[in-house]
Amino acid sequence: AKTPKSGSLAFISQSGALCTSVLDFAEERDMGFSKFVSFGNKADVNEIDLLNYLADDPNTKVIAMYLESISSGAEFQEIASKIFYEKKKPILVLKSGRSAAGAKAVSSHTGSLAGNDAVYQALLMQSGIQRVDSIAELFDYAALYCNQPMPRGNRLAIITNAGGPGIMATDAAERYGLTLATIADATKDALREQLPAAASLRNPVDVIGDAKHDRYEAACKEVFKDAGVDMGLVILTPQSMTDIDEIGEIIPQVAKDLNIPIVASFMGAEMVTKGVQSLRDGGVPNYSFPEDAVRALGAAYALSEQAKLTDRAPVSVEGTDKAKCAQIIAEKLGDADSKYLAQAECREIFACYGLPLLKSAVVTTAEDAAKTVGEWDTTVVMKVMSADVKHKFDAGGVLLNIKGAEGAKAGFEQIYANIAKNVPGAKIDSILIEEMAPKGTEVILGCNRDPKFGPLVMFGMGGTTAELMKDVQFRLAPTSKYFLHSMLENTKVYKLMNNYRGLGQHDLAALEDALTRLSILVAENPEIAELDINPLIVHAEGLGCSVADSRIVLKKVAK
Repeated sequence: AKTPKSGSLAFISQSGALCTSVLDFAEERDMGFSKFVSFGNKADVNEIDLLNYLADDPNTKVIAMYLESISSGAEFQEIASKIFYEKKKPILVLKSGRSAAGAKAVSSHTGSLAGNDAVYQALLMQSGIQRVDSIAELFDYAALYCNQPMPRGNRLAIITNAGGPGIMATDAAERYGLTLATIADATKDALREQLPAAASLRNPVDVIGDAKHDRYEAACKEVFKDAGVDMGLVILTPQSMTDIDEIGEIIPQVAKDLNIPIVASFMGAEMVTKGVQSLRDGGVPNYSFPEDAVRALGAAYALSEQAKLTDRAPVSVEGTDKAKCAQIIAEKLGDADSKYLAQAECREIFACYGLPLLKSAVVTTAEDAAKTVGEWDTTVVMKVMSADVKHKFDAGGVLLNIKGAEGAKAGFEQIYANIAKNVPGAKIDSILIEEMAPKGTEVILGCNRDPKFGPLVMFGMGGTTAELMKDVQFRLAPTSKYFLHSMLENTKVYKLMNNYRGLGQHDLAALEDALTRLSILVAENPEIAELDINPLIVHAEGLGCSVADSRIVLKKVAK
């Protein structure tokens, strides 16, 4: 490959072979580099060293990376966040290994739902990094970030000489989080004086097929200076009267006097070559198809919104007892390297962090079960407590709506019979009796501790269908209130609980408090290797939520 021209994009890659292809690809795109580094197997330099260097490199405006692994999650997040939030340099990462093939099997719901890539996805997101899926996407975004200002909003104006591509761009705008700008009446009046009567003055503004550079220039100047426009796309399809080269020269001249990002989509290949080169020379990125241009603008808007995030401090709550929890965990582990905790034992740990627990009792005989339920005079649920029974419901180890002393005695005996049949040889420690929780929606909270990156917290649709639905989000703990809240908002079950189509408003504040407390619990107690709360039942607004079932795997931490 040829030596690349200079530019403001730094590219660093863990694959040396990929670099040759990237250089060739960049030459075709006319992209220049400030730095171009292959660091291979990290024998002496790794991605964190390079990021520390590039943070203060005056020639680097944007950083693009190809990564196969990350050396240290905490160090990576610290320097990447500094580069993005403080140095105002976007970071794009193409991270291979999205598939779950080869992922280590774990016993928890959280582990099976997380897969191999969830921890990387969470780390990149929480570091302010924009993840891409291909080299083409990486350079699509980098070309925009290196050459154009970031958008102040998501209102897109489109100028085109053909209706079809304008509609394609309009459809893409909705898909990528943008809205069509409303053209002001004053702008329409100015356009009316300069465009033919057949032109469409609504967005997309159609200058019609016989438009030459003067018509494009007039439309761009009037539309893109409109206060209601945050970004602009110029579409050109080569037609018999289109002076492509001149239009390619005009657009950068107009764009340089604006403070909004302008991109182009000169559709075609050989016919638009010279015009595209003029665009690139003038700092206006060109995309072969309108959808790609809109996708890049949508990515820029998402990045500009994340850059506004100011409160990134780890979240905190009152009413926790870290010291007591550490003592309980130490007693549970004893001299063992690991220990499985059933729900009754989990409750002791959860109580230290204020997680919402139901009234409960642990019994070991049918007579004790009958006595307890008889005294409570309420409907209860009965659950088997056994390290040998991982999925209690499937094994017949959970009985609902038990009433009265006789019902409790019969339920106790039924659970023993079910486990003997469905999990032969399982050792039953006890039966947990809990009051029945009020009606609500079942969600799952969990944690799976990654040996390199720490606790990965999960939230999603819960109950017996959790692994089927896979409506889940992950974040690394500790994290901020913003990222915890975004976990909730990015799931379907949260939208469902937010009075979706009048189905009822749930206590979402209580849910967020429970998720926050769980994230602090696992961040402060490294012995918690795996944790599931499935389900957490979220009740109607004002009624809180309840831990209905749970389990924890403790592992000794090396000193």
